[in-house]
Amino acid sequence: MNLLVIGGGGREHTIIKKLKQNPSVETIYALPGNGGIAADATCVDVKATDVEGIVAFTKTVKIDYAVVAPDDPLVLGCVDALEAEAIPCFGPRANAAIIEGSKVFSKDLMKKYGIPTATYEVFSDPKQALDYLETAPIPTVVKADGLALGKGVTVAMTREEAQGAVREIMEDKKFGKSGDRIVIEEYLEGPEVSVLAFTDGTAVKPMVSSMDHKRAGDGDRGPNTGGMGTVAPNPFYTEDVAKTCMETIFLPTIRAMKAEGREFRGCLYFGLMITKDGPKVIEYNCRFGDPETQVVLPLLESDLLTVMQAVTNGTLADCEVKFKDAHACCVVLASKGYPLSYEKGYEITIPADVQEHVYVAGAKLADGKLVTSGGRVLGVTAVAETLPEAVKGAYAMADRIEFGNKYCRRDIGQRALSVLR
Repeated sequence: MNLLVIGGGGREHTIIKKLKQNPSVETIYALPGNGGIAADATCVDVKATDVEGIVAFTKTVKIDYAVVAPDDPLVLGCVDALEAEAIPCFGPRANAAIIEGSKVFSKDLMKKYGIPTATYEVFSDPKQALDYLETAPIPTVVKADGLALGKGVTVAMTREEAQGAVREIMEDKKFGKSGDRIVIEEYLEGPEVSVLAFTDGTAVKPMVSSMDHKRAGDGDRGPNTGGMGTVAPNPFYTEDVAKTCMETIFLPTIRAMKAEGREFRGCLYFGLMITKDGPKVIEYNCRFGDPETQVVLPLLESDLLTVMQAVTNGTLADCEVKFKDAHACCVVLASKGYPLSYEKGYEITIPADVQEHVYVAGAKLADGKLVTSGGRVLGVTAVAETLPEAVKGAYAMADRIEFGNKYCRRDIGQRALSVLR
């Protein structure tokens, strides 16, 4: 089989490495891929958001199955376009990807169908939003309506910070049209949990839970990033919590989308907060999380391609989705200064015995050498019987990888370990 994977980050590298384990896979084309992915797939220089270019490429080679991984092409209708060419796909169509593409849509969906989430208000006029903030409860959360590379959310601890976020999003247009509308919502407290779930629009099969570390610095300090590391499973996600989530969040969401004529097939990401009143939805993503994928898929025992095809074919209920009874830890190696300004172009050295545990995000090939080209350069994942062993293993490998300006948090997994002690 010839496969097509859209995207070019650490998430896509993880997906590609897992798909390669299926013996029927011959060639995987990555559009655009990256310098690290080039070791595991044939990279083609077509942007993930160039839907016309992606379709044109599929007319030059035979593609048996496609995986559309990032949010942008999903919201733009990449799956719709590929299906129109009779190429079976993993990923939701555009009318279902809106669950991530519009915060207003997802909040209104939850309100309509009684799915637990934070209370909220929607604004399309900055003055009205600023007036509301004069008396709104603080802390609060300000969100741009549309896609913003994971950076369109401000958890405002002061009234001034909330007002600044509104001005930045709506008046300064930091995120362009994504900020034409905003959601201002209740500040929730409690541990956060990420749960990715396979769904074919009817059946829901959650993957192992995970815990992300968003802040750039140790102790959860510094600016928000795309994720500095993850562990799985998340100790806050107990069997009781999982049962509650299935009954009050997962199945109701899938049924709500179907009732709205927006059947969701693919991976639905549930960003949850375990509050004193029970689990509530912070956000939905219409795809695999990054870097959550880098700890979740290494724990998957079932064949990924088989599961994905069951999602596409609507036969997920009959497909076994099994995970190892183990723990995983991913440490992200970044360019110092990320997510603000940073230098790049440094050669990366990865020991041969570590290669299979590395998922490359921001690197390119230059004169045959792998060099840094982004803020998050790569993730390195260790799997072990216990979380302490997984954390120790991930850092041991991370410390053996070398490149100029290398930076990582040194406390990935510590919050989870404090719960287990």
